[in-house]
Amino acid sequence: MKRRAGFFVFATVLLILPLIFKDSYFLTVTGTTALFNACLAISLNLFMGFSGQVSLCHAAFYGIGAYSNAVFTTTYHFNPWISTIAGLFITGSISFILARPILKLKGHYLAMATLGLGIIIHIFFVQADNITKGPDGISGIPNLMFGKINIKGDATWYYMASLLTIFYTWLSLNLLDSRTGRALKAIHDGETGAQVSGIDTDKLKADVFVLTAMMASLAGSLLAHKEGFISPESFNLQFSVELLTMIVIGGLGSIFGSLFGAVFLTSLPEFLSKFEDFEMLVYGLILIATMIFMPQGLYVGISRFFTGILKKLIKKDE
Repeated sequence: MKRRAGFFVFATVLLILPLIFKDSYFLTVTGTTALFNACLAISLNLFMGFSGQVSLCHAAFYGIGAYSNAVFTTTYHFNPWISTIAGLFITGSISFILARPILKLKGHYLAMATLGLGIIIHIFFVQADNITKGPDGISGIPNLMFGKINIKGDATWYYMASLLTIFYTWLSLNLLDSRTGRALKAIHDGETGAQVSGIDTDKLKADVFVLTAMMASLAGSLLAHKEGFISPESFNLQFSVELLTMIVIGGLGSIFGSLFGAVFLTSLPEFLSKFEDFEMLVYGLILIATMIFMPQGLYVGISRFFTGILKKLIKKDE
């Protein structure tokens, strides 16, 4: 009930923010980027935080969705929505084929395998000049259309990103409240115990891997049309590490922590720009302080802090 109440509050705030802060560059530009990152963070946290697996290739799946739409719409002149479905099919097929063999690995071996997959896909984006235009990227990606409605402009894309984030949050919360979600938590707590309980751990891990890969791909498809241009640098190893940092800082195993971490780390450079040459130093200090004093994540730590204060106030009133 608390999660559902939190979801409705979150969705309402997200949708009314542009009405409160009108003509805000920070809200519509940085906010939209943060929400796309939040969609990725949710998908990655669903896989890592709840099934206990490791992935450093979700940025690559994000790129597959973006490049699928870019190639199909600019080279073959497909409808953007058909291109989106094609991107989902390609991502789903690749992740389905590779899920079982990769997820048989454990710990740092799994991390290295997903890292290798991400690097291979990134190399393909760079080297396949005849398909991806190589390092120069692909430009001229058309706008999305809803019937005759042309989706363009910062405010419109803010709402598109908000709706996708709300959908991913709703989907994840419902999944975690289901039998499948409880099975995922059992795998996270102990895979051997989950197998003894009758859970097909290999199948469930593979299913979640495919689902979250397709979630990342859908976000990438929309990103391509928002930007109108994509290049390999948007989906490199550094971005994969940034995504991992978002869910660790926000709160591993917390959907709202994913949202908090994505918004926090995406917005932070804007505020730290005042420090000029010391920007990265301050950034590093904030991350180190967070991991030392709130190892469970900023969202969880802050929530517990205010919950503790509220309980003390209630006891005093009694």
